[in-house]
Amino acid sequence: MWEYIIERVKREARYLIETQCTVRSCAKALGTSKSTVHKDVTERLKLIDPKLYRQVRKILKKNLSERHIRGGNATREKYARSKRKV
Repeated sequence: MWEYIIERVKREARYLIETQCTVRSCAKALGTSKSTVHKDVTERLKLIDPKLYRQVRKILKKNLSERHIRGGNATREKYARSKRKV
């Protein structure tokens, strides 16, 4: 694997661990695509740094379990905004 990819993967993993954010917000903050971040932290990180991978997996698992709550909140906010406009 190329050195710049290894550095990118580690940077993404450290960012996820520090901020406990979602893959989407990590991608936005670091200027990469969501699919790149996801592939990096789910596949490549396992080969590069297994310890870091286990930490990131916990965060991804937590985000997955909270996904339906964030979706509901986003929908509630969307309709609240549309009511204010009318």
